[in-house]
Amino acid sequence: MKVAICYNLVAPAPIRGERQDLISEAGAEVEAQAVAEALRHLGHVAAMVPLGSEVVSFIGKLQLLRPAVIFNLCEGFRGDSAKEMHVAALYELLDIPYTGSPSLCLALTQNKRLTKDILVRHGLPTPEYYCVKRNDAVPRLTIGYPLIVKPCSEDASLSIGPDSIVHNETALKKRVRYIHDRYCQDALVERFIFGREFNVAVLGNPPTAALPLSEIVFAKHLKAPIVSYAGKWETTSADYQGTTPQCPAVIDEKLRKKIEQIAIDACRLFGCRDYARVDIRLQGDTPYILEINANPDICPDAGFAGSAGVAGHEYPALIQRILNMALARKGDSHA
Repeated sequence: MKVAICYNLVAPAPIRGERQDLISEAGAEVEAQAVAEALRHLGHVAAMVPLGSEVVSFIGKLQLLRPAVIFNLCEGFRGDSAKEMHVAALYELLDIPYTGSPSLCLALTQNKRLTKDILVRHGLPTPEYYCVKRNDAVPRLTIGYPLIVKPCSEDASLSIGPDSIVHNETALKKRVRYIHDRYCQDALVERFIFGREFNVAVLGNPPTAALPLSEIVFAKHLKAPIVSYAGKWETTSADYQGTTPQCPAVIDEKLRKKIEQIAIDACRLFGCRDYARVDIRLQGDTPYILEINANPDICPDAGFAGSAGVAGHEYPALIQRILNMALARKGDSHA
């Protein structure tokens, strides 16, 4: 079977943010090569189709290739993660089935404020929050410190570091201004949750199965117990060395089921498809949803594949299962 593996080329320079933000983008080709290798191992014809700075040749390559299915690993366009949804919508216009979540789901989950609005509306737990629109002043506080400040529409832990956690008004205003000025978007301010952090990998259609929980274990030497950008991508940093996943997590069975069910409910609510990851912080017995990643990294050494491996799914088998779910939709679109 002919499969197109679509992924982003690294932009020559970031359109916003910091220069080191390109480190995470460089991982896209590594991920694509791993998926291609798995597909070839399974006997498929795997063609790498990178998406660069213009879309016309990208469309032309897909039309010339005429793949049976696209393995979608694209996380934006021209370095803009907010355009992730548009790439998936393009596949829909071309009438080519593709892996992963649909364009509307990607749009909703990419916007952190909108994600949290929907979670609250449907009674799913998420930390208290408010959004400071670009060029607006920080409003009078309605929630207590400490707070964490994030860009409203980024992923891959962009901008996240020890300075993201603020303990007073001066630090809050400074960090919000940094997000407005450097990342050119609204700032999400939310109550910082102290407690254990879990990644919940969810698989299936509709999302019904949670893979073994992975806990992020934070070393005591870290300035802040968070998954910073350095902790996720800069392999020689102290943050990376001090941020260790433990899978399966050691946790009470009743609490494990509660966390898994909340993650599954969130994925169903947003229409996540095939595979997704939900990041959760536990305070007492309450699991708080931090993020819903509808297009998580599926490199062999990434958290999702790690959870799948603990569940007994070898990497090629995981890739084939995801592929099968996309192929099942091919008949539906022509019914």
